Amino acid sequence: MFNISHALKLQNGNETDIQALLAIKEKVTQDPHGIFTSWNNSVHFCSWEGVTCGHLHQRVTKLHLTSLDLVGTLSPFIGNLTFLTSLKLELNNFHGKIPPQVGGLFRLQHLSLTNNSFSGEIPVNLSSCLNLVILGVGWNQLSGKIPFELGSLQKLERLQVHNNNLNGPIPETLGNLSAIKSLSLSVNNLEGTIPSSLSQVKTLNVLGLGINKLSGIVPAEIFNLSSLEIFTVCYNQLYGTLPSDFGLSLLKLKVLKIGHNWFTGPLPKSLSNASNLVELDAYGSNFTGKVSIDFGGLSDLWWLILASNSIGTGEVDDLSFFNSLSRCRNLKVLDLSDCKFGGELPDSIANLSTTLLSLRLRGNQLFGCIHSGIGNLVNLTELQLQKNDFSGSIPEVVGNLRRLQLLDLSENKFSGSIPPSMSNMTRLYSLHLEKNELTGNIPLTFGNFRYLQDLDLSQNHLSGTIPDGFMSLSSLTNSLNLADNQLSGPLSVEIGALNNLGRLDISNNVLSGKIPSSIGRCVALESLVLAGNFFEGIIPSSISSLKGLEELDLSRNNLSGQIPTSLQLISLKKVNLSFNQFEGQLPTEGVFRNATAISVSGNRKLCGGIPELELPICPNADPDGSDKSRSIKLMIPLLSGLVALVFIMSLVIIIRLRKARGEPSLTSSPVTYESLYRATNGFSSANLIGNGSFSSVYKGVLDPGQCMVAVKVINIDQQGDTSKSFMAECEALRNIRHQNLVKIYNACSTSDFEGNPFIALVYEYMPNGSLESWLHPIPGADASTNEVRILGLVERLSISIDVACALEYLHNHCHNPIVFCDLKPDNILLDNDMTAHVADFGLTMFFSETMSKYSSIGYAAPEYSIGGKASEFGDVYSYGILLLEMFTGKRPTDSMFENGRSLHSFAKTALLDEIVDPMLLPSNSRERQEAEEEGVLINQDDTSIKQAQECLISIIQIGVACSAESPRERMDIGDVVKELQLIRDILLASHAIHSSTSGSLRFEGSSSRSVTSNWQNFTSFRLP
Repeated sequence: MFNISHALKLQNGNETDIQALLAIKEKVTQDPHGIFTSWNNSVHFCSWEGVTCGHLHQRVTKLHLTSLDLVGTLSPFIGNLTFLTSLKLELNNFHGKIPPQVGGLFRLQHLSLTNNSFSGEIPVNLSSCLNLVILGVGWNQLSGKIPFELGSLQKLERLQVHNNNLNGPIPETLGNLSAIKSLSLSVNNLEGTIPSSLSQVKTLNVLGLGINKLSGIVPAEIFNLSSLEIFTVCYNQLYGTLPSDFGLSLLKLKVLKIGHNWFTGPLPKSLSNASNLVELDAYGSNFTGKVSIDFGGLSDLWWLILASNSIGTGEVDDLSFFNSLSRCRNLKVLDLSDCKFGGELPDSIANLSTTLLSLRLRGNQLFGCIHSGIGNLVNLTELQLQKNDFSGSIPEVVGNLRRLQLLDLSENKFSGSIPPSMSNMTRLYSLHLEKNELTGNIPLTFGNFRYLQDLDLSQNHLSGTIPDGFMSLSSLTNSLNLADNQLSGPLSVEIGALNNLGRLDISNNVLSGKIPSSIGRCVALESLVLAGNFFEGIIPSSISSLKGLEELDLSRNNLSGQIPTSLQLISLKKVNLSFNQFEGQLPTEGVFRNATAISVSGNRKLCGGIPELELPICPNADPDGSDKSRSIKLMIPLLSGLVALVFIMSLVIIIRLRKARGEPSLTSSPVTYESLYRATNGFSSANLIGNGSFSSVYKGVLDPGQCMVAVKVINIDQQGDTSKSFMAECEALRNIRHQNLVKIYNACSTSDFEGNPFIALVYEYMPNGSLESWLHPIPGADASTNEVRILGLVERLSISIDVACALEYLHNHCHNPIVFCDLKPDNILLDNDMTAHVADFGLTMFFSETMSKYSSIGYAAPEYSIGGKASEFGDVYSYGILLLEMFTGKRPTDSMFENGRSLHSFAKTALLDEIVDPMLLPSNSRERQEAEEEGVLINQDDTSIKQAQECLISIIQIGVACSAESPRERMDIGDVVKELQLIRDILLASHAIHSSTSGSLRFEGSSSRSVTSNWQNFTSFRLP
């Protein structure tokens, strides 16, 4: 009887577990790795993926489904797995509330729900799980207060609630957790003071309270926790002084992060005794008094940041502690910026560890020469000495720093010539030597800087010509500033090779000659300043090709001729043409309509313009009478004939040049069906590179020796009879030119071999495919290469700027504004350089009635669904959704966006770390993944990460603003371009610094996840 009863209980228990597991499976809406395929009747449930059963009763004891990209909610039937001891669901995308039934699992020892999207409050009844050892709910969207009842979990060793949106005070009852080793409450909105009861926990190893709203004084008893290894309270509002015996009891301390608070008084000298210290970050905490710490005993120290404190007195012995730093043989980052240090740079700098990667001493009162021993620091990637009073020459030994990526010696008193050895630093991203007293020529070897993005040599006494080597630095993307020197000679025609440069300033030199027309090839220029030189001749008409140019300063030169009317067609916001010899009528459109945005004084022969400028009225007729009029009448037909002849000859030359380089000629004659059939191998599947609801796209070569083209074949069945208007519209579209629009080479409207109507477009071919294929690659689709298709943060931002520029051009600079109507990742193509080109623009103008039919689901503006007319506002909405998709990695049609939830609302209300595409997180970067495979940890500078986080917030805000429901509330696309370009400038500058402070840092005994704490500290901020 007993055996029968026991068997029945087992059977009933097993059935309960099976039904609970199937209920959990049912609530999972996405299972990209097919984990639940094994959860079927053909396999015993104890053998299902992620399930572990006990040997005696065959009941489920463990459910581990980690890092599987699962999407869904957690079923309340989880509470029926009553034998469960371990539940691990971290690194998925579960959302909704944590079921309170979890609190009934009294056998539970390990609960880990970290890195999901759970919301709501922490269930109070988790306090009933008295056997809990690990409770991890960090990196979610939890709100409310930390339940004080959790203080009853006497076996709890690890409590992780970091990176949520919790508020209220830290419960005093947490001091009752007598077994706790790790208490992580960072990155929330916790308020109030740090409870002194925490000092009762003698087993505490990790206390993480950073990035909250805590205030008051740190309880002195906390500093007596001799077991403490990691203590972080950065980014709070704490004040008071640190105990003088701080370091005497915290002998095991490894990480101390107390920066960004309101502390006062000196840094305790007793920190000299914290011999296990690895990281000390006291950035910007108002500490005062001289540094009296003896760092010599901190042999493991690799990260020391004391910047932005008042710990210097301006006296010559301020840096006397440098001698002890020379015994820190693992030191990698040393930041003593903005501390008011005085004196000379100590000779002991030569004895600093050769492991040092970053040395920052900017913004102090240091003087004297740079010790030649600095050349010993051969692994430096960042050296910042700007804003001091250093003098003498730049030592030749700086050429030993071959790994340097950022060098800033600006705003000092360096003299002499630039040492040629600097050209050895071929990895430089950023070089700043401005505001010194340097003389001599710019070294010709500066052309070796193949990675240089930012170069500033302004406000020195440099002479000679600008080296041609500069013109081959296509890496220059941010700024080239050579202003306020004594440079002479002409500006090389090779300037046009700087097609990625954003700002060029060569003002206030003695440059001469004509402004080369090749300047028009610098298509990325936003600011061009050539003022205060001796340039002569006319303004080259090619400047009108600089569609992104916002500032143009040609003042104080010897330029002449008329001001080109084409300048009023580009995006100029500020123009200074004063003190030249311009003549004739001043344009009145574009920037010339704003009197406060232009300056033309000192040009006595100018006339016309807007009334506010008070220029003379241009004469309507020549006062000399009819003789000149007759001469003009005779000259008109002669000039007309000459112009026609030049035009014909130019056309012949252009066609020959295009044939010579293999580019299809843009003739008026449409291509034939036969030529397209032959070019695409009979429209074979091998040539098919894309298809959609109304077209298919093939690659091919029209004629031997020509470049590859893309042939878009329009589906006549879908579109009806469009052939009548097709060729006329294509002719108009073919004349539209912009660097971010796909070129339309030709068109075809004819019949195929069977007499069926056939229409097609011949496009420029884009070898890197569509943005869609990069954002959402199909597994196995690119089997021909092992390369991982990942777009980084800067690449995505550059692509988004390219697309915005294309839209801005279509909306504001075409003769007849064009509304796109179907902007989506499929319609954005990438060339060899990963520059984005928008395709299919203008096609809807000869395709049918309503926009809802041709605008893709998820990207179409809300007004289109109710029959609204096509407008620029609709394009801006689509762009906003596209921008959010690029930086979240989520399609607007993903299943999570149901029941009124949208990508727009998700981005608007969620936290940044939930929004951003995981591939943009430092922990998922290719560099970090490769390093972690080798057991190496990559450190990242807080400031750089914070800068990236702020840029991401700004980008998401722009996406949200563009995709507002009301058309009138959406951003202007021109403003979008300016905002994104500004963000890119900030990000590139930050990236250069970040790259220079990153290094391979070994940290014994730490998990890889611990090194992402800097990013975690900055990413869980809700959008304003």
